[in-house]
Amino acid sequence: MPDYQTIDAGRQTIAVRKDLRVPMRDGVTLATDVYHGTEELPRPALVALSPYGKELQALALTTPPQRRPSPMWDGCIEAGDTARIVDEGYAHVIGDLRGTGASEGEHIGNYNAGGVSLGQDAYDYIEWVAAQPWCDGNVGMVGISYFGSMQVLAAAERPPHLKAIFVSGGHFDFYETTYHGGVMWFMPRAAREGRGGDSGWAFTDRVTSRMLESFSPEEITARVAARLADPDVAAWPNLVHLLHYPKHHEAWFDIVMNELDSDWYEERNPITLAPNVDIPVWLQIDQGRGWTMDGTIELFNELKGPRKLTIGPYPPMQSRPFVEEHDKMFRWYDYWLKGIDNGVMDEPAVSVFVEGSRETATGDQWPPRDVEYRSLYLRPRRKLTPEPETMGTAYAAPDGFYQAPLTVTDKVEILQWSTDAFEEATELIGTGAAHIFAEIDQPDTNFIMRLWDESPGGARQLVTTGFLKASHRELDERTTHGNPYHPHTRAVPVEPGSVEEYVLRLYPFATTFRPGHRLVVELSNDEPLADAHNALLPPDAFHLPVGRPVTHKIYRDATHPSRLVLPFTTYG
Repeated sequence: MPDYQTIDAGRQTIAVRKDLRVPMRDGVTLATDVYHGTEELPRPALVALSPYGKELQALALTTPPQRRPSPMWDGCIEAGDTARIVDEGYAHVIGDLRGTGASEGEHIGNYNAGGVSLGQDAYDYIEWVAAQPWCDGNVGMVGISYFGSMQVLAAAERPPHLKAIFVSGGHFDFYETTYHGGVMWFMPRAAREGRGGDSGWAFTDRVTSRMLESFSPEEITARVAARLADPDVAAWPNLVHLLHYPKHHEAWFDIVMNELDSDWYEERNPITLAPNVDIPVWLQIDQGRGWTMDGTIELFNELKGPRKLTIGPYPPMQSRPFVEEHDKMFRWYDYWLKGIDNGVMDEPAVSVFVEGSRETATGDQWPPRDVEYRSLYLRPRRKLTPEPETMGTAYAAPDGFYQAPLTVTDKVEILQWSTDAFEEATELIGTGAAHIFAEIDQPDTNFIMRLWDESPGGARQLVTTGFLKASHRELDERTTHGNPYHPHTRAVPVEPGSVEEYVLRLYPFATTFRPGHRLVVELSNDEPLADAHNALLPPDAFHLPVGRPVTHKIYRDATHPSRLVLPFTTYG
């Protein structure tokens, strides 16, 4: 009698091993389900690890893939297409992380920061899988987003039987996961609490707060009071509730309490750990993902072993259950886990889909083509031109807008500048910068910039975004022309009434403006409530609004050359 159950998955029968217990080195066991073919033979295994619950991942067998804006899209069904994984001759091994789902142990804070390293657990888990009779000793990993981040944490520990990884849609800089340019982003709340299209973590009573464990009640009270002194936080009911009742969602509490970048984030940052990764890595991300594209490229640049980078087309959110990119993944694993010489390593290391032209740019590095940084200047009458303004402030009066808090208005004020229609196809690939000379009448605000490709008929597609909290305007030594970096290690209030230069990082992108199209740039201090791009995102994928009224004056004159610095390629 076989020691597994079977399920009918349409074109095949799948063997299922439910609720296996995988021992960790400290005696804790992790709950695991295994899916594989019914043939009595060992096969390579693809491991998926997350806090989202292995039972949720089983919906991949019964739920057709959903795309945004479908209300049935659930961001946490991310472990991959089980039926196809089995059909391709692999075992699909899905586990609950320590302190979540049916696993034992305690999960502390975000990514178990302060507890047992998730990479350490992944090492023990992978080595256990490799020793099972249904596995031939060759192990890879599978899954998007959190599952993708887990792959890098695992690889950094160098388990002997982990032969390669394929990371799709991962997020890597843990500070940038929640604070974009210092501006709090709410989607991590959805992943933890289960809101707006996300089932969330499979919480148990063993998910605890690192902050509550690290500081005395008196210190926590003082730190909470300091966070509530931020008018943006104080105006948001969910955050007020969380800060007063942290045991409701401990992991989110820890993130909200740490609004500056620090060792708290960096100690488990996969990019920090990347020098330890020596196995083959394929990184994949889609256009429109902003900070995840940024982190994916940064990770790619840090890797020392065999590596590939694929940047796919817009829109930004892949389907759930996650099924995209499996063709690439199986070519990768067939080569590295099965030893099939399919030519995958003879192809260029970097492949980038270019929006607009819908061509593919390839090369050995990012960006895959030579780039020349050129400036486009903000001009009067909402123009965006290659020529700088020649008039002084007295004649080129600043543009301005007043934004009331969203507690008292539904209107987000947006300034807009645009180029003339492009006369010939113009390709841009890389990161960029926006230099904005601004005066505000408060100690802080947000700057949110979005670049659009607008067709002659008025249809628009997002090109890239940039975010910066005004008090986080400091730049660090990594900054180069067109490629700014902010340390985010302290907040420096703005002197109201002073004109400051704010340099926004424009996240990586690849696009061609076709003849007749225009580049449109928008600037606001709050997220627009609904538009063509936001409709493709989960409801919780927005940024914390500014909680105070702010008047903004945007200077763009001969003395204050507000401008975009963009990566024009020499292709074509």
